[in-house]
Amino acid sequence: MTQPIIAVEHVTKRVADSTGTLTILHDIDFALAPRESVAIVGASGSGKSTLLSIIAGLDTPSEGTVRLDGIDLFALDEDRRAEVRAAKVGFVFQSFQLMANLTALENVMLPLELQGRSDARARATAMLQRVGLGERLGHYPRVLSGGEQQRVALARAFVVEPELLLADEPTGSLDFATGETVMELMFALNRERGTTLVLVTHDRSIAQRCDRQIRIEAGRLAAAALAA
Repeated sequence: MTQPIIAVEHVTKRVADSTGTLTILHDIDFALAPRESVAIVGASGSGKSTLLSIIAGLDTPSEGTVRLDGIDLFALDEDRRAEVRAAKVGFVFQSFQLMANLTALENVMLPLELQGRSDARARATAMLQRVGLGERLGHYPRVLSGGEQQRVALARAFVVEPELLLADEPTGSLDFATGETVMELMFALNRERGTTLVLVTHDRSIAQRCDRQIRIEAGRLAAAALAA
């Protein structure tokens, strides 16, 4: 049997607030196969983004753990988790998260440079050409449209050839037509690179394009059915 790329094992997340202890996630348990595409769906405040952060090892569960390609993330210290993320995970955010003082090319080169890759410029250039921004290499984020910024973010995520791509509402800041273009590109890159995709979205049409949907309701796993 193929080892899951992600195994979320009985994850619970609690936080303290002024009224006491709030449970954000309750005993979440599921596994994702390599190359699978999964949409995590649910109402605002249901715990979707918290779950994504825990899958990434950016937030820690109160109980349970996450295994990434067999590695128990929460048996590692923060520095080692960061190394695993850098080697295996790409991120795409609603707010793009580009470095404002870096050009498009420099933004995409950055994760490669952090890995010590000597071919960072060539790889980043090729990736920006793949997402249709070959003429925008020297442009800073402030002069790029929202759709162009998200394409830079896609290039940055995929250029390190991650095993896992985590996307949190990637079209949330874009108009419908631009969002459609960005999602077409994301799914195309995902197929080309053989990446496992975990996508948090409110958009039903986007969710239905994934292999599977996982619904979170009030912090609980409501369903993990095949998408229609």
